[in-house]
Amino acid sequence: MSLLDRRVRGFRLVDVVALALLIALVMSVYLAKTIAGRERTEIASVERQIAAEHDRIRLLKAEVSHLEQPNRIEQLSTGYLGLAPISAKREIAPDALAQIARKEPKS
Repeated sequence: MSLLDRRVRGFRLVDVVALALLIALVMSVYLAKTIAGRERTEIASVERQIAAEHDRIRLLKAEVSHLEQPNRIEQLSTGYLGLAPISAKREIAPDALAQIARKEPKS
């Protein structure tokens, strides 16, 4: 009588080993499916966060576009700071910048 044909309480040892392997296989498949389900939930959550961030980025870009409008900036600088466009008499050529930079400021 070989080891595999040996009987334990009416069952062959090979049947008991096969049943244990089957139970282990079923449990491993169950655990794998459970873990995969959790991962799918996490992935869906991250995808929702990414979509919300994209929406927020679009909103911020639109706000920056509004805030950087030249007409709006001109109105604010005129209204709050009293700034105005430079007259043509005050403009200089780029070659003259070095000469102006060398001048000492008036005290």
